[in-house]
Amino acid sequence: MKTVLLISRCPPYPIHLGDRLILWHLARELSRRGYAIDLLALYDREDDPSLVAEYKAFFRHVELVPEARRGAGDYFRRLLFSSARFPASSERSFCPALWRTINDYLSRHDFDLVHCFGSVSVYEFHPLFARLPNVITPYESHALYLESAARQGQLHARLQLPIARRFESFMFTPYDRTVVISEADRAMLRQLQPALNIDVIPNGIELEHFQPSHSGRDASTLLFVGNYEYKPNQDAVRVLVEQVLPPLREALPQARLQLVGLNPPDWMRALANDHIEVTGSVPDVRPYLAQATVFVCPLRIGAGLKNKLLEGLAMGIPVVATPLSVDGIHVRHGESAIVAPVDQIAAETARLLRDDALRERLSRKGRALIEAEYSWERTADSYERLYDEICQPPPRRIM
Repeated sequence: MKTVLLISRCPPYPIHLGDRLILWHLARELSRRGYAIDLLALYDREDDPSLVAEYKAFFRHVELVPEARRGAGDYFRRLLFSSARFPASSERSFCPALWRTINDYLSRHDFDLVHCFGSVSVYEFHPLFARLPNVITPYESHALYLESAARQGQLHARLQLPIARRFESFMFTPYDRTVVISEADRAMLRQLQPALNIDVIPNGIELEHFQPSHSGRDASTLLFVGNYEYKPNQDAVRVLVEQVLPPLREALPQARLQLVGLNPPDWMRALANDHIEVTGSVPDVRPYLAQATVFVCPLRIGAGLKNKLLEGLAMGIPVVATPLSVDGIHVRHGESAIVAPVDQIAAETARLLRDDALRERLSRKGRALIEAEYSWERTADSYERLYDEICQPPPRRIM
């Protein structure tokens, strides 16, 4: 039985927040396999402490620490002075409370390895456990995300990009392994720091939970799903409403759009009419994935792997998506999904709505792809192999 100290930028629940989803499922899978896991996590939502019961069974011990605010001066000090990047004391860290908690915990317990989830909020704790096998999972490259936002003309992204690139060039260097969830993220981190030892381990899906439906689909309903607090999802909605739906309705007047997911801002709610439905939060996304004709995902901003598309493909809904939307998902254009640039999404969606055979092929092969490559069991298998590798004692030198 391996003992793991898990240090995270957030708790594992609620799992509709994408960065918490992998924590919840990985901890569940590893605990089922006999791993003993202790969790020390930051939190920034008022209700986080009250939700510990939702995942407590996966861990021997759970301790949450409120996330400390970081000022611009804290970032620039680390950019200017290399000695400040990995602090030697709690007072110099971004979060002194979590530093002290980790230090105290390591003084009282033994672990086989330490696994950090997150980037700037947790990377700095490496000096506390440098003697132990260790791995960090930053999920994705923030620089890659900012690059995509900068291409869309976002000024704040252009200003933040050089800072993110600089941080990602040093944050992960002392770790035994760095894990990201897509090849695009690995390529960016390798560009910034070629010496990193990087693994790609994608997210998974609950195959039994997301099952294709055989009840029949609508004739011409476009679906997009997301948490609309997330700005890239709002940008995708604007693309759908302004660039995709108008020409599509000229060709197919019966076409309608469903925007499903929590926290739609007021401007999105105001879009609702006879051919645009804005549902807000729904208790279960599966009925929408089962009923709509096509999942249209015109993301222009983002990084990492999109859980919404794993769910859609698993449910057998035909997918039309931009290349960025399917980063990390091994779809084949015309076989398991239609992949097209933003300016071709409307035409490709119209073609798909008219082609029953193509929709059936995408549905079948999309599901087969998820079954073959994207289960949480496979994700846990990959982490188990990684843990075994980094916990191997170094080979003995023959004199």
